[in-house]
Amino acid sequence: MCSRRRHRFASLASVAIALSGIAAGAMAYSPYAGRDYPTQVYFGDTHHHSANSGDAFMNGDRLGPEMSYRFARGEQVLSSTGIPARLARPLDFLVIADHAEGLGVVYELYNGNPAMMADDTLARWSRMMRAGGKEAAAAATELIAAQALGKLPSMVTDPRVNASITRSVWQEYTATAEKFNEPGRFTAMIGYEWTSVPGGNNLHRNVLFRDGKAQADQAQPFTSWQSSDPEDLWRWMADYEQRTGGQVLAIPHNANLSNGKMFALVDFEDKPLDRDYAERRARWEPLMEVMQTKGNSETHPSMSPNDEFADFGVNGWDNGNLTLTWEKETPQMRPHSYLRGGLMLGLAQEQQVGVNPFKFGMIGGTDVHTSLSAIDEDNFFGKKVIQEPRPGRWKHITKIGLGETRYTWQHEAAGYAAVWARENTREALWDAMQRKEVYATSGSRIVMRFFGGWQFEADDAASRYVAREGYGKGVPMGGDLPSPPAGAGAPTFLVAAMKDPRGANLDRLQIIKGWVDAEGQTHEKIYDVVWGDAATRPRDEQGRVPPVGDTVDVADASWRNTIGDPDLAAVWQDPDFDPDVSAFYYLRAIEIPTPRWTAYDQKRFGVVMDDAVPMKHQERAWSSPIWYTPGAER
Repeated sequence: MCSRRRHRFASLASVAIALSGIAAGAMAYSPYAGRDYPTQVYFGDTHHHSANSGDAFMNGDRLGPEMSYRFARGEQVLSSTGIPARLARPLDFLVIADHAEGLGVVYELYNGNPAMMADDTLARWSRMMRAGGKEAAAAATELIAAQALGKLPSMVTDPRVNASITRSVWQEYTATAEKFNEPGRFTAMIGYEWTSVPGGNNLHRNVLFRDGKAQADQAQPFTSWQSSDPEDLWRWMADYEQRTGGQVLAIPHNANLSNGKMFALVDFEDKPLDRDYAERRARWEPLMEVMQTKGNSETHPSMSPNDEFADFGVNGWDNGNLTLTWEKETPQMRPHSYLRGGLMLGLAQEQQVGVNPFKFGMIGGTDVHTSLSAIDEDNFFGKKVIQEPRPGRWKHITKIGLGETRYTWQHEAAGYAAVWARENTREALWDAMQRKEVYATSGSRIVMRFFGGWQFEADDAASRYVAREGYGKGVPMGGDLPSPPAGAGAPTFLVAAMKDPRGANLDRLQIIKGWVDAEGQTHEKIYDVVWGDAATRPRDEQGRVPPVGDTVDVADASWRNTIGDPDLAAVWQDPDFDPDVSAFYYLRAIEIPTPRWTAYDQKRFGVVMDDAVPMKHQERAWSSPIWYTPGAER
């Protein structure tokens, strides 16, 4: 080797040694270098239906998955009723969760598939669908009711007829997901809905894949026509992972329409829950959907009488199950139908069987059947195509069940999933969902942090680096409190939230605590931790924070951000902590009052709605819980 080359290599080696020495002994300077935690929240929809869902198609949806993705990422499209539609801000991710049951089959029914036309009922439905208008709507009602009651013609459920159809539709869908999946910019996460409705009680689950097309295509989605038992779905999920090396999770939704079945203390065969059941449910269902167009499943005023915000998103959804085909919902059912009750029942079950079956995080979804995840209050395209914008949509009646009705005005413009992930990819988003580092919003894009630990101090809430303090001293939402250090008192919680940049100021941040006493009785308490206008809004003599006020002009469908605060943060310590009692804590952020979608419709269309129709509300966000378990190994 020539001397010049030897000198050059020697110089490079010296530089490498010097750099390695700097890296090994350098002081920390950049607060962003070496961070090993998520610093970005991503907003999206985990519960979206396109025209591939039979009920969406029957109700007039003619937009396939491609239009769903184009709309979600910010493009302007025409709705199925011909209205130009566009989001104010693109979504970061979308899960098209079309019903697995008869995936694409209704389209074949509409087209008059010869094998289906041999059945008189199917032939009649096909004619009605093609006729359009009221006849098509009547066919949709008949078909949906028949599905809910398990009375669909065998020709629809016979795999000899529909297996090849659903397989081709699934593979086309996964191909479209691959086309629109852009890691780092927009994530098209593959999924579907398993739609179990035994007796009209909602037991639906959305199944989300961590994987891409190559693995997802190795499985045909499991349907409730094969089994309505969630344990059979879990077996299918386990088999999928074992065969393909992929990963899946399930998100149950609309517990509020389950008539006490979502958090029943018996399995599908009415046998008491045991440890095996609890382990499998906790394994496969790490999340629950708390908010969507069919109402709020957090809690109910009758089960949370001391919660002044418990009536949000109820609006008549508490009058029965999904199809209103069974007994009316009763107060006794509600602890088994709402997430707060489920979380408390989970603690009680853990005492009995050793594992908490209901240890879930909270996430949002829309459940739109329009191919448009458009749920901003001023840009709401309804749950179904027949509820897309028009002057009289608010009073449209859906007749279901035993002569009961539900109105379009009862539907909520909600909700979104918020995910704290390291990057906007399928893998990172799915991993965050699996560890429950997610939260739900009613549609607003509130940014929210929630950490639990034993050593947070008031100054941590004032830090520019709240996340650094949170991860450094505790665990994020969805986690378990670490073992307390020697001499520790009660746990401390670091909470922080910032308003939606396009939205309303914040009214307050609350921590909701649930626990089970030594006798197995469940309890809950709501704590106001920090609130807006605190200097002029002290607690009253009973220790309650007074209402924030109201700037809504209903006639103009507007409000002013002259009350509340744009951001709130604090450190809170549990004043009622008992180290021998298991508990959960979650954060709830409440906005100041703003106009509801009905107020925007009333102004834009010049209509006058009934007095029963709500015109304003307080939007909000719910974090996944943090759990405390006495003596648990961490």
